[in-house]
Amino acid sequence: MAEQRDLARDLLALAEDDLLAARALSETADVSAAIVGFHTQQAVEKALKAVLALHGVEFPFTHDLEGLLELCSASAVGVPEHLADVGVLTPYGVRFRYGPIDPEDLVAPAAALALARDAVAWARTALGAG
Repeated sequence: MAEQRDLARDLLALAEDDLLAARALSETADVSAAIVGFHTQQAVEKALKAVLALHGVEFPFTHDLEGLLELCSASAVGVPEHLADVGVLTPYGVRFRYGPIDPEDLVAPAAALALARDAVAWARTALGAG
């Protein structure tokens, strides 16, 4: 179980780094919303995986946030209701990195940052790190 806790801590640290990157990049006018969104997606993904690891749940190497939420639910890992919409960030993990982006599909950077901030705060609390 100590290995799982170490993995959870490592993932939380990575989630916090992605959140910091997203915040910093969001303040730079030359950086696109897609790049900010990528780092918010990564922060949420790693936060979810940190809590899954803490609970000893094996998770797939995926960027699918809805799938990770379903795994949390199936594993009785309680995810706060306000994080139910994090799946809107899933396209930033792959599709928006390599393909054309319809501006209508983008989440406002402030909303993406709020989701990431909430997910990282939840993981921090779950790990007793915040």
